[in-house]
Amino acid sequence: MRVFVTGATGFVGSAVVSELRAHGHEIIGLARSPEAQASLSQKGATPHVGSLTDLESLVAGARNADAVMHLAFIHDFSNFSTAAQTDAMAIATLGEALVGTGKKLIVTSGIGLLTPGKVLDENDLPNISGHGRLSEASAMAFADRGVAVGLVRLPPTVHGHGDHGFVPTLIDIARAKGSAGYVASGQNRWPAVHVADAARVYRKILETEADQTRYHPVAEQGIAFKDIAGMIGHKLGVPVVSVTREEASEHFGWIGNFAQLDIPADSALTRATLDWQPKGPSLLDDLETGTYFDAGRGGIS
Repeated sequence: MRVFVTGATGFVGSAVVSELRAHGHEIIGLARSPEAQASLSQKGATPHVGSLTDLESLVAGARNADAVMHLAFIHDFSNFSTAAQTDAMAIATLGEALVGTGKKLIVTSGIGLLTPGKVLDENDLPNISGHGRLSEASAMAFADRGVAVGLVRLPPTVHGHGDHGFVPTLIDIARAKGSAGYVASGQNRWPAVHVADAARVYRKILETEADQTRYHPVAEQGIAFKDIAGMIGHKLGVPVVSVTREEASEHFGWIGNFAQLDIPADSALTRATLDWQPKGPSLLDDLETGTYFDAGRGGIS
């Protein structure tokens, strides 16, 4: 198939492009900069010049494809409402371009957007009042308008070489503070998946005809945050310390609320529907033996 991919040069998007190319699919990748265009060309993908705010470029890309995968998101946590609005408008634009075609619109969401308090599964709905991100609602508006919608809920840590998300940010904070922190008992849990395993979920959704709409690319149901901090402290040679909930914001900065999330998640339905079995290393193994502590690595600033 010819697939239009937004976020095609990002961490997860790059893995998705490689996975799709390896299985014979043709990629049209949204590219904002000359560097992104060159990167896509080197991977055998066709660059499509545009951006999330260039709505005409999104329409053209979608109409020239057999399916659309939306992975781009502006990770500006200081202005999250604007980033969420841009995301919703991009999804609405892509969806309108596909109305009545029966083509797949595969949109990225997150486990962290669900309401905590239980082991979260694919049937749980997002808590739209808590964060303002409307990815799922924006996509589902087209489910009864002739668009085959798929929602991929990434866990808070999609790990592997090239990761520059939450875990590298925690490493940066531990270096700066001289200690690896966790909040209270640190027993709150983060689900996780290796980036290559996540990429296979995107491909399998593309290739599989199923009634299922929501998917969880989750390899590990929940890793205690204290264990993540423990591995960071071990690798950096710094103390591992508990901070109170009142101290979390000062210690962790903007990531303080994320550091307290307890969102274990199940992926049984995803595994059964897509015949998907994770193959990559665990998060703690990746931290132990991967490239997370190499010079030049960093997280979200």
